[in-house]
Amino acid sequence: MKKWKLGVTASILSTMLLAACGSDEPTNSAGDSEKIFEIGITQYVEHPSLDEATKGFKQALKDQGLEVEYNEQSAQGDANNTLPIAKNFVSQGVDLIFANATPSAQAAVQSTKDIPIVFTSVTDPVGAQLVSSMEAPGGNVTGTSDANPEAIPSTVKFIAEEIGAKKVGTVYNAGEQNSVVQIEQMKEEVKKAGLELVEASAATSAEVKQATESLAGKVDVIYIITDNTVVSALESVIMVANDKDIPLFVGELDSLQKGGFIAYGFNYYDIGYQAGEMAADILKNEKKAGDIPAGYPEQLKLVLNEKAAKEQGIEVKPEWKENAEIVK
Repeated sequence: MKKWKLGVTASILSTMLLAACGSDEPTNSAGDSEKIFEIGITQYVEHPSLDEATKGFKQALKDQGLEVEYNEQSAQGDANNTLPIAKNFVSQGVDLIFANATPSAQAAVQSTKDIPIVFTSVTDPVGAQLVSSMEAPGGNVTGTSDANPEAIPSTVKFIAEEIGAKKVGTVYNAGEQNSVVQIEQMKEEVKKAGLELVEASAATSAEVKQATESLAGKVDVIYIITDNTVVSALESVIMVANDKDIPLFVGELDSLQKGGFIAYGFNYYDIGYQAGEMAADILKNEKKAGDIPAGYPEQLKLVLNEKAAKEQGIEVKPEWKENAEIVK
């Protein structure tokens, strides 16, 4: 009997030692094994709105208690860089790809049908052929759009009724699918309002200033949509607007903070956070990306920059202040 007890005790001790030495995975406070996930982040260009979306994405995963190692890559605003970045993530075998902006998302979808992809800052996910529908994305993809259906109509209405403008100028990159979609919507709304749209193109951020200058003397206001190329060089647009006293309408609140006059917008941090919650559902709860409905931004609000208004020679009406959030 004594020998048997000794044998059992030795066996238990041996098993405990093997268990302690045999696992390389980190443990949480409860002693449970905790996986460290690898996420590849492909961001089309670095500017405040996309940066905020990435911050929101990371915070959501942190709030969900996931341990994550990130490999972050920027295409520097060059669409030719998006595919190599995505393919590199696939070869590394990351657990999930977070694609920030349309060109990066398109490259990711082109590169893998197996690794889950969560996108954000995409204007038209269906038109960009990322998802079959917003309600049922399908495949290995889901994410959040940065297009609130009321943003452009509300902005054009304000331009027509409150500013009394007749000609609206805009600068955009015709090579960005997300921009083309917005410009088409803007054309429809401008036509409905009896206004004229004057377009200027910029294929790179270096061309933005010259394109904006070409609008001076031809337009009453400038309206910059959520075009990544132009927004990444927004300082050039602001410089022209301030110098020529042209009211500058923008499509995102981060651009407003930099010097835009007014915007119907939302916080990109929020759509990034929403995308992060989707990623957590995939990694933590093992849901399929294609089964998670894609989302639209919520909480559209009117925000006005008083300092920019002064710089652009705009007299702020009392009723505007009553209906808008004010940035001083």
